[in-house]
Amino acid sequence: MLIREYLPSDCMEITELFYNTVHIVNSKDYTKEQVNVWAPGQADLENWNQSLQDHYSIVAVEGETIVGFGDIDNTGYLDRLYVHADYQRKGIATALCNQLEQAVQGKIVTHASITARPFFENRGYKVIKEQQVERQGIYLTNFVMEKTDKGVHSYYGK
Repeated sequence: MLIREYLPSDCMEITELFYNTVHIVNSKDYTKEQVNVWAPGQADLENWNQSLQDHYSIVAVEGETIVGFGDIDNTGYLDRLYVHADYQRKGIATALCNQLEQAVQGKIVTHASITARPFFENRGYKVIKEQQVERQGIYLTNFVMEKTDKGVHSYYGK
């Protein structure tokens, strides 16, 4: 597995991975209605690409397939971390998260899904609060989580 920085040419494959992961993996913790508003069928590729370019964004590649991706902004907000449904429990999220966490200094905050909460807890993140996020009149539970103990290398300090 190779981890490299995001390229705009990755955007379509990443949005498909996001859609499929939410609809396959997260559907065990969320209703069909909830996953449909979380990951609607049509992604705005321009917005996704801009967001991923504005953050430190990386992808995990196995052969020719993107098997995971994640991004973090310069404030330490870990925005997205998704692994392909067929590549779960192979250390991909751990490898991505290791690199993302080293990209910023200070605390890291994420809004973890019910599905992702145990992964982040095992990495030393603490739940700050449970929240209900509203999307098109549908509410989804997630958890504001924070991690304060990590290394000091900073991607943004380069």
